[in-house]
Amino acid sequence: MEILFATQNAHKIIEIQAATQGLVTLKSLNDYNFTDEIPETKPTIEENALEKAWYIYNKLGVNCFADDTGLEIEALEGEPGVFSARYAGEEKSSEANMKKVLQKMNGIRNRAARFKTVIALILNGKEYLFTGIVDGIIIQEPRGTEGFGYDPIFIPEKNTKTYAELSLAEKNTLSHRAKATALLVDFLKSHTV
Repeated sequence: MEILFATQNAHKIIEIQAATQGLVTLKSLNDYNFTDEIPETKPTIEENALEKAWYIYNKLGVNCFADDTGLEIEALEGEPGVFSARYAGEEKSSEANMKKVLQKMNGIRNRAARFKTVIALILNGKEYLFTGIVDGIIIQEPRGTEGFGYDPIFIPEKNTKTYAELSLAEKNTLSHRAKATALLVDFLKSHTV
């Protein structure tokens, strides 16, 4: 089965390709020479994922999926949430985003947070949603060099390492994206195109 992952984020493609374990042939937007900016204008993570997937499906006419992920911090009333990638500005700088979170969290004792990924699959014109959530905490300063985004400041529950201190294999056993991907993979195993 061949499916297009509607993203331009190379890190996400590597993570999901590893998680699908050869079940599907994963194509990226680069395989289609597709460079349009994909809209992300909706107020929720679910709606953003669907908007991206439908945009690509309607443009290219191929089965595809898109994801949207947000870091939701309890003490910041769910921020950065749907704005996680551009929290510190439209340039989508991971460093600037982490810095803004840490500044806003300065002096706050409640460090509870969660990562939420929603994968929207458009398969033969029908939509399906798969959600993965991992609870954890925001630490005081970045640790680790693996991963991307907020990984250096997030420790998942029942762990002592940040996402950025885990190998890709370790992260793929417990991350929010891995949980959503596992649901997607289970679904694909039971459906043929």
